[in-house]
Amino acid sequence: MSKVLNFTIDGVICMAEKGQTILNAATANKIYIPTLCNLPGLKPRGSCRVCNVKVNGKFLTACTTPVAEGMEIENNSEDIIDIRKSIIELLLVEGNHYCPYCEKSGNCDLQAIAYKYNIPAPRFPYQFPDRDIEATNGKLLKDHNRCILCKRCIRGIKDEDGKSIFAFKRRGHKVIINIDTRLSANMTDEMAQEAMDICPVGAIIKKEIGFKVPIGERKYDKEPIGSDIEEIKATTI
Repeated sequence: MSKVLNFTIDGVICMAEKGQTILNAATANKIYIPTLCNLPGLKPRGSCRVCNVKVNGKFLTACTTPVAEGMEIENNSEDIIDIRKSIIELLLVEGNHYCPYCEKSGNCDLQAIAYKYNIPAPRFPYQFPDRDIEATNGKLLKDHNRCILCKRCIRGIKDEDGKSIFAFKRRGHKVIINIDTRLSANMTDEMAQEAMDICPVGAIIKKEIGFKVPIGERKYDKEPIGSDIEEIKATTI
């Protein structure tokens, strides 16, 4: 039987199994912690930093930090909320996110978290980078304007030999997600749909299925992100 650990989130006593991350344990205790790069079933990487919490006074990523006995975790303090909002705002200004005509509008985690934290407009100046839209793949359209480099596609979409179909290309501020031409040649429709679904934004789109679910009927059109988890503090700053 797994050892049960006791810890607190914003003063609320919670329990977790030994080895659980803070993010997974919080979810199990019906507490919402936002994330963009984490996905159940994939090894966490802490890429997006949106899940930052304060543990015993120190900032740590909830998706990579295991729970320990007696941990005191802050999840909804003003400084944590401001850090999360800053990250979301930087992601919005660093790319070109034209939500009104994006296929993932209403299904986009970045958009949904921005709404959740009441971000009408970023505090930072828009960069308007010159990025292209890659349509050479037979099944997928890759919009580099919307990519947030979360690595979900790299970690989650692999061929039958376990090789990643997506990979980083270039370095520094010029880095992009590349689709391997050879490995993607045998991509099935199911894999293409999975690639689209695994992307938290509208960077990977399966061809020939535009607006299959009408705007207004999509996931986050119906209820805000995290609303299926009972939050201990509904904080909007």
